[in-house]
Amino acid sequence: MVSKVKRLLIGRPRKSTELEQEKLTKVKALAVLSSDALSSVAYGTEQILLVLVAAGFTAIWYSLPIALAVLALLAILILSYRQTIYAYPQGGGAYIVAKNNLGVSTGLLAGGSLLVDYILTVAVSASAGTDAITSAFPSLHNHSVGIAVTVILILTIINLRGVTESASFIAIPVYLFVVAIVVLILSGVVKYMTQGSHAAVPEIGTAVSNVSLFLLLKAFSSGCSALTGVEAVSNAIPNFKAPSEKNAAKTLMMMGVLLGFMFTGITLLAYWYGITPNEKATVVSQIAESTFGRGGIYFIIQGLTAVILFLAANTAYSAFPLLSFMLAKDKYLPHAFMIRGDRLGFSNGIIFLGVLSALLVAAFHGHTENLIPLYAVGVFIPFTLSQLGMMIRWYRLKPSGWRTKFIINTIGMLTTLTITLIFIITKFANVWMAFLFLPIVMFIFMRIHRHYQNTADELRIQLDKDKPCIKGSTVIVPVSGVTRAVLHSISYAKSLTDNVVAVYIGFDEEEIHKMEQKWEEWNPGVRLIVLRSRYRSIIRPLLKFIDTVEWKTSATDHITILIPQFITKHWWQAALHNQTSILIRTYLMNQKDVVVATVPFHLHK
Repeated sequence: MVSKVKRLLIGRPRKSTELEQEKLTKVKALAVLSSDALSSVAYGTEQILLVLVAAGFTAIWYSLPIALAVLALLAILILSYRQTIYAYPQGGGAYIVAKNNLGVSTGLLAGGSLLVDYILTVAVSASAGTDAITSAFPSLHNHSVGIAVTVILILTIINLRGVTESASFIAIPVYLFVVAIVVLILSGVVKYMTQGSHAAVPEIGTAVSNVSLFLLLKAFSSGCSALTGVEAVSNAIPNFKAPSEKNAAKTLMMMGVLLGFMFTGITLLAYWYGITPNEKATVVSQIAESTFGRGGIYFIIQGLTAVILFLAANTAYSAFPLLSFMLAKDKYLPHAFMIRGDRLGFSNGIIFLGVLSALLVAAFHGHTENLIPLYAVGVFIPFTLSQLGMMIRWYRLKPSGWRTKFIINTIGMLTTLTITLIFIITKFANVWMAFLFLPIVMFIFMRIHRHYQNTADELRIQLDKDKPCIKGSTVIVPVSGVTRAVLHSISYAKSLTDNVVAVYIGFDEEEIHKMEQKWEEWNPGVRLIVLRSRYRSIIRPLLKFIDTVEWKTSATDHITILIPQFITKHWWQAALHNQTSILIRTYLMNQKDVVVATVPFHLHK
């Protein structure tokens, strides 16, 4: 039943030889890896205005120079990450760059920041998409958590179906959103040019007495949340068709052009129409209503905006598993993150991302707007470390034309470092948690790495000295009665060695007497040892007996505990029986240096 549902949801397994077919073209990669960055058009301008309106309506004209500063930063980041793509075509982005040039600890800081950022991206995107839906249909507001979690579940299943299939599904709504926003911008510009604005908009350059540098920096840092997701292309280079680095670089440039155009257009329209943030309607919703009215086109734009906000999470679903794979390969995350699933994707990373982000949405009751500064800081830290790492790389290697590349990364590093500091200073109340969980994440990485190192040290053998030790074998079969399961186990034990002993643990004399009589009558050719348990414990007497056998035979024999276990025909029938064998096996494997084996006996009725 479970297997049939799994096949229905994620499809048939794929062969390892089909991996090349999972590579992305530029068109599909732009949709998958740019959905996060492009979706920021829906809230980037709004984040700037939310800060500015605190100084009054007149201050909204500052959104234009702030938007220009954000666009300049976008250009710097695009050029910087384009250099990173060619320098590190194996992918990994900030983690690989920082680790190779700044040291392991710095690399782990960048990698940990990105992993946390991707989890926050899914949670924020799902909640933002839900807000867009509830803006159009206020009656759904009370169901926002359920809507967001359902969307996360759907995205998780889609991504488990494989990179190519998820890209095919996502590409259509992403490109429809781009077309819708372009149409909205062009229509809005035409309407403003022909009909003007009905709102009294403050002129550019109007003096506002209570606007401070601190407020402008805070608004700028808020607008920089529109740049999250820019690094995803450099992380996911292995997902591109060959030549992967060239295709990735072209995709990055296309994403930068689209994001720059749409962000500029929405910011201009918001200023021209005198739009300010509203709890019941997003800025894009108000622009669409001002341009087209509350008709069919408005609802199409709102629907596509909601969809792209949901699909923004897919950038994280593409980048998180790859980054997890690289960290696991370096032994900083569990090896389970390196395993490809039935559809050749890193399914454990996909599931882990979905579960954590859904828990985050539930914990914040769908109100994740306070997480936007936090996940912006989470991505600007890797931005800064990546630029610094590339500076060191150029200075160390000095390839042809390295000075120009060094200058580009230096400007990028200083800019992103400044923005990170602005975030920390102006939004400390929202981002202070980063100073707690990032050290915790790095500590977890170190503990995992230490465990793998210790395990390797203990498992390593000296090829010239360590040889197999040939011993005899003593098999102990715990029994609870004379049954076919016991017969099956003793038959198997005697096929291994003649040194077999059965152990029965009794709680009262009457039961013990009946067992001894029945065993003597059966006479399977195996000695029965009876252990009396006054406190009705099975584990303790068995351990004492094993200790005695170990003391007598450890130099000459391997000790095997062979546990009979019958397997019921239906899974629910197992709950009707005592699972003592499972308890014994689990305890012995954790406490004793003996071989523990199970002999299954299948019931057919």
